[in-house]
Formats: sequence, C-alpha cells, structure tokens
Amino acid sequence: MKFIELHNAQDLEQFYSFGNKIYSNNKFYRSDNDIMRLVIKGPSDFHNHAKIIPILVQIDKKTVARFAFIHDKTLPEYIQVSFFEAIKGIDNLTENITKLAKEKFPKTNKICFGLNGHLNYGAGILLNNFDKIPVFGLPYNHSYYPDYFRNMTARKITSFSFLARKSEYFNKLKNRIKTDSNISIRKLDKKKLVRDSEIYTKLNNECFQEHPYWANRTNKEDLELFEPFRFMLQNENLIFAEYKGKPVGFLLWFPDFYQLLKRDRELKAAHHLDIDVLRFKFLNKINTFRFTEIAIHQDFRKKSVEMLLINQMVDDVISAGYKYGTGGFIFDENKDSINLALKYIERITGEKVSSDSKYAVFETKLR
Repeated sequence: MKFIELHNAQDLEQFYSFGNKIYSNNKFYRSDNDIMRLVIKGPSDFHNHAKIIPILVQIDKKTVARFAFIHDKTLPEYIQVSFFEAIKGIDNLTENITKLAKEKFPKTNKICFGLNGHLNYGAGILLNNFDKIPVFGLPYNHSYYPDYFRNMTARKITSFSFLARKSEYFNKLKNRIKTDSNISIRKLDKKKLVRDSEIYTKLNNECFQEHPYWANRTNKEDLELFEPFRFMLQNENLIFAEYKGKPVGFLLWFPDFYQLLKRDRELKAAHHLDIDVLRFKFLNKINTFRFTEIAIHQDFRKKSVEMLLINQMVDDVISAGYKYGTGGFIFDENKDSINLALKYIERITGEKVSSDSKYAVFETKLR
C-alpha cells in the first residue's frame, strides 16, 4: 500500500475524479465537488489556519482510495481524514491511514474520519438508506464504508423528515402562546449579504461552542460557502430573530437543489444565466427542502425564539410550494437540542417527525 501526496493541479484532478469513478454506476450519488475543491485547493480563508494534505492510496499502481489529512489550528486536538473515498475490501486501510497520521502529526492525540474540514463543509459517513438520493448538502457513500470504521467510536447524527404543512390546532394555539413582544423575525437582505453573513458567523461562533467538532469561523469562510449558489439564494433561506433589534438567533434552510441534477453532474449556478439557475427560477420542480441549521443565543433559549423561527420557515416553504422537509444537523448526544427542535416541528405541522438517514463521524486515539 502506497500513499502519494498530491501537490500540483494535474494530480489534484485525479483526487477530484476518483469519487466520481467509484460511483459511476450508482444512480443515487450526487456530486458535491464545489465544496471539496474550495477546501482542498482554495483560494479560501480556511487555508490561513489549516494544513491540508490530499493523498491517493495505491496498491500495485492502481488507485484504490483517496482522502485528505486536515489539521486545523482552531480544532487542534484532531487530525481529520476528510473526503474519504475507497473501493471495497481494502485490508487494514484505516489502520494504515491512522499509522501514517501518527507519523506526520506526532503532537496530535486524536483522529476522526468523516469531518470535511469543518461542520459547515460537511460531516458524516452514511450508515443506512444507501438506495436513496441524498438531500442537498447531506453525505452519500457506498454501503460498505461503515465496515472500514467498525473498530472506532461512532458519534452519530440522525436526520429526520416531516411534511411541510400547518396544523389547524397550532394556528388556533399560536395566538395564545406568550412570546416576548421585543422579539422580532426578519429575513436575509441579499443586498446586504456581507452584513447579514457577518451576523450569521457571529451567532454560529457564539451558539455552537459546546457542539462536537465545532471550530470558530471567519466571515470570509462563510461568504465563500454562499458563493457557489448565490444566484439561487433567496431572502427566505436565512431567517434572523432579533431582540430589540439585536440578533439573537437564526435559521437556515435550502431547497433540495440535488433534484435539479442527474447522476454525478455538478450544480451549475456560478452565473445568473447558468442552466440550474434558470431551471430553478422558471422550471422549478423541487418538492423538498433541507432544514439546515438553527442557532439560538443561550440567553434566549427559553423565550420561544426557536418556535418563531421554525414557524416562519414553515410559512415560507409552504408559500414556495415545497411539500417535504428533511433536517439533521445535531449529534445524537445533544438530546436536549434535538428534542426541542422536534417538539416545535411536530407542534407546528401537526405530524410526528420520522427518523430518516443516519450518519456518523468516527474517531479514535492516536496515542
């Protein structure tokens, strides 16, 4: 088994294309190379504090796997094995990757598989639903992948699905629910995207300090994430809660843009006349959205802010014509946050939330 570090653009193209090759006959796979290229090659503000080493794995001169070592100064206790892809049945693959990490990073104590640089870039190895097309931004991999990590600790994430509807009972109830009159809800102003993305970054950093694998972000990094689909971004997708005009929470959701794609074609949305931008605006057949993220400042978590944000999201997705929602962004160990979100979704929609796909970030000690 040979590990080959990649340094030039030509070699990196082999890294990018390997994933598409091993999914070439898989009708459920959807490519998300935009994020991978941003993290691996940049230019990105992420590179100012993270060391990234893209690597191909070869056996008898045949490429059988790829991954990138990432060591981020803002998450220094972990070596991340990111963008992992591999063919089936490679003996001792993850053991040899772990051994290599020990040699390259002698001062780091832990290694994790399935975190792609940052939670906002993607996290998780899929554990089930391998015969289902993923929702936009959620991971997908072959059914044999979990076997590579069977000797590691799994930190799991469970996604959930629900109907986009409003309960008549909740419509009657909401007028009797006491909320602080100083709390207001507003939507993103795309004309002031830099200002609003700064608020988004600030709230992320304030609210997720206790979340597994959280590392503080810069506003430049978050703006880079919005860039690939800025022409498809709607004001409704990012909702803020304010207390006397001060931001105290947000909710982020997106349409399932993967429904615009077939097989391994990447989303084409870098220009306002690109095909997927035009299809989204004029021939939009998307019926599902992703409840991506919600954050409430700790001082306001018992003031129904979460309910107000979720209620606004449900109003907006119904208005836009979406029928189904998928959420899943909290590790299972954070039961209080999960239960609170599910409670409000069920109360607002009047339907029980269903468990959906399961994921895990796998970790082990290096020494």
